[in-house]
Amino acid sequence: MVSIIVPVYNAERYLRYCIESILGQIYTNLEIILVDDGASDASPSICNEYAAKDNRITVIHQTNGEHSQSTKYRSGRRPWRIHRLLR
Repeated sequence: MVSIIVPVYNAERYLRYCIESILGQIYTNLEIILVDDGASDASPSICNEYAAKDNRITVIHQTNGEHSQSTKYRSGRRPWRIHRLLR
């Protein structure tokens, strides 16, 4: 399984395109973790909308802590081996 972490901060303009691009990949054994970093636009509701439609998507809502905080969440699973962080 591949975990894709997407830090989200006031990205409503591009967020749907980003998520659709990931979901449209041929490789489907993945989890998408959308980390809402305290966005003040419609990004949090867009994240929730996609999570409700696809069980491979997890949303984490947190207060603003910069992108480095978004890589620390792992909820008791194996540690991540990060190859590339989407920004």
